[in-house]
Amino acid sequence: MEQYTVTGMTCAACSARVEKAVSKVPGVTGCSVSLLTNSMGVEGTASPDQIITAVEEAGYGAAQKGGRGKSGGSTAAASGTAFEYEEMLKDRATPVLKKRLIASVCLLIPLMYVSMGHMMWGWPVPAVLEGNHVAMGLIQLLFTSAIMVINQKFFISGFKSLIHRAPNMDTLVALGAGASFGYSLYALFAMTDAQLKGNAHAVMEYMHEFYFESAAMILTLITVGKMLEAYSKGRTTDALKSLMKLAPKTATVLRNGQEVEVGIEQVRTGDRFVVKPGENIPVDGVVVEGSSAVNESALTGESIPVDKEPGDAVSAATLNQSGYLQCEATRVGEDTTLSQIIQMVSDAAATKAPIAKVADKVSGIFVPAVIIIALVTIGIWLLAGETIGFALARGISVLVISCPCALGLATPVAIMVGNGMGAKHGIMFKTAVSLEEAGKVQVVALDKTGTITSGEPKVTDLFPAEGIGEEDLLYAALALEQKSEHPLAKAILVLAEEREMKKQEISDFQAVPGNGLTGTWKEQQLAGGNLAFIRGKAEIPDAAEQKAAEFAETGKTPLFFSRDGEFIGIIAVADVIKEDSPKAVKELQNMGIHVVMLTGDNERTARAIGAQAGVDEVIAGVLPDGKEAVIRSLKKKGKVAMVGDGINDAPALTRADIGIAIGAGTDIAIDAADVVLMKSRLSDVPAAIRLSRATLRNIHENLFWAFFYNVIGIPLAAGVWIPIFGWKLNPMFGAAAMSLSSFCVVSNALRLNLFSMYSARKDKKIKIKKKKEKQTMEKTMEIKGMMCGHCEARVKKCLEALPEVNEAAVSHEEGTAVVKLNAEVADELLKKVVEDQDYEVTAIH
Repeated sequence: MEQYTVTGMTCAACSARVEKAVSKVPGVTGCSVSLLTNSMGVEGTASPDQIITAVEEAGYGAAQKGGRGKSGGSTAAASGTAFEYEEMLKDRATPVLKKRLIASVCLLIPLMYVSMGHMMWGWPVPAVLEGNHVAMGLIQLLFTSAIMVINQKFFISGFKSLIHRAPNMDTLVALGAGASFGYSLYALFAMTDAQLKGNAHAVMEYMHEFYFESAAMILTLITVGKMLEAYSKGRTTDALKSLMKLAPKTATVLRNGQEVEVGIEQVRTGDRFVVKPGENIPVDGVVVEGSSAVNESALTGESIPVDKEPGDAVSAATLNQSGYLQCEATRVGEDTTLSQIIQMVSDAAATKAPIAKVADKVSGIFVPAVIIIALVTIGIWLLAGETIGFALARGISVLVISCPCALGLATPVAIMVGNGMGAKHGIMFKTAVSLEEAGKVQVVALDKTGTITSGEPKVTDLFPAEGIGEEDLLYAALALEQKSEHPLAKAILVLAEEREMKKQEISDFQAVPGNGLTGTWKEQQLAGGNLAFIRGKAEIPDAAEQKAAEFAETGKTPLFFSRDGEFIGIIAVADVIKEDSPKAVKELQNMGIHVVMLTGDNERTARAIGAQAGVDEVIAGVLPDGKEAVIRSLKKKGKVAMVGDGINDAPALTRADIGIAIGAGTDIAIDAADVVLMKSRLSDVPAAIRLSRATLRNIHENLFWAFFYNVIGIPLAAGVWIPIFGWKLNPMFGAAAMSLSSFCVVSNALRLNLFSMYSARKDKKIKIKKKKEKQTMEKTMEIKGMMCGHCEARVKKCLEALPEVNEAAVSHEEGTAVVKLNAEVADELLKKVVEDQDYEVTAIH
């Protein structure tokens, strides 16, 4: 997605106009314009020049992110870096609007004194003005003209948009203030004519037809609203701005053995840089020398510092708290983790949530409809016999109370605040769609290894044989496993290191694939491996075999060891579940979500881990392509989120309605996902869903108040209630109401900053309209030839590919497949699809 900055937009009608214009450019496949950040995301093959030209022809300005206009060339040092985004999000509107407001108020006070203070309450004026109505009219004309010049942007933008047949909010303001000024100008000239004719009564009548103060007050009040809106909009990106401020502007690199301070843009991959205590790490890298505690809360939201040793990775914008570190740069500029986070949030701001399309459709016709309503209002009141001044006041009130801004801001401000909240806690939503859709999830499928579990096997139990000490057993295992590259060997080495045990010398080392290891240690013949392998080396007591079975039942892998033909014990190793996994699963279930665990492990181990985590369903023996098929099957039950961390999870992450990647996983998994959890914690999954639901609820509130405000305000301004209740709205109060409406919508969105996404107290089970499934019957197939979990996955996949099959529960141990059907299907067809996979179907019941 190419990103652009768009200038000149003032309301939702503007963003809709730009989006429509760019979407018509040949080669553009997708376009999304954000009024909040004045940004535009474009997908397709169209050139930047074509896109920028289309925006300019629509009456607005555009430049490719990085400062590139049609002439080409980037003014940014490194496109996509924190500095560029910081520049883009800088609040330039508030200072300008503040100056305009101060100047307007300084002129408005004397204008209101003359027009209302003297005329309505008899406040004193200089003797030269006493009774001189023409002079007072001229003074009002001068003050109002000056205020209109100060706020000329409303008129330039408003009439320019009208010429382009795309009226916006500024058009409504310009028409309202312009009509007030124009009619007052007519009244002033008519007054001078009456003065010449000596008609004192007519002079007094025309004095009451002045609306100069209304024109000036409308412009001033709208400016107040615009300033409050700009200030509030600036606050919606506070979380992102705080991240950007953490990015160092300089780095201390080693050049020819000397420490040299250079600009951050001069750091290159492979450079050695140093970070002293109290300094922020400038770019992503790997620790080469030194050790320290690094505070990574800026990126992950985790407040506890992480110890760093040589070989550990460090990220830009994290704080070195204690020791001296020397690191090698691995990712710089836009490739750093910080820049990628900022890019994700920026991309999300440049996309639109599905719910925003409702507001966009309304916004596209809103302003023209308001102009028509205002003209009809004036016409009806004139036909009813009211004066031109009265009818005009009603029409002007309609123009200035209508607020397309509130509609346009309702969705993007909530999306930006929600996204910022997520980023602050290490939860990255890549698009506005993913932020909205995550809260609608009905099924969550969790990968086991690295998601529910830590992904790193650990020694859980030591079971030495009778007369053998734990340390003796562990030393023998260490001697064998130190030369092995198997993941289970690493668990034994880690335990030995924790116990400060020294490595042992071993000779005649040999690895027997699929069985175990052998070698000579201190002239003793050692062997380690599975039960069948060690049974051929030594006699294993029944008690040891029973203990091994207990280990296996709880998901642990028993490793048997022998020495000189004598059994010396068992070491149990397991990929232990993360501490927060059971709690996270329980929270998901309390939110009304069905939790499924997917794994390639055997059924017994999978069931044990699933029981510990508390999931609703376990699907074991699933190959990588099988995971994608399982997700397809689960989608029959509702909207599915897949949570994973490995390359093998990428197809399933893509197939799911929402793909959630654990941040410590592979780049491929992260690229395939819609949501990235930087902290690699399962507890962030329910937190992400909570945040999504809260954001969607906030959007609904914003849209309700935006629609409700206009539905109530426009009839009141048009004078619908005058004949019944006598309610009449002054145009100045209409302008004030319009100014506050957008401010209120943005302020409501800012309440999301107070939302606690980790609190489960207010969790509610979502009401889900479940898809009706016709389950007419169930068939059990007896199948020969299935040997393992992979066989199960193949049979399951081929059966569930049939449209008549809702679900197939396959067991290689029992040699059966229980098939749930939603329609009749011939036994011959079921038999054929299985036998095409080289298995034999012996019976179907």
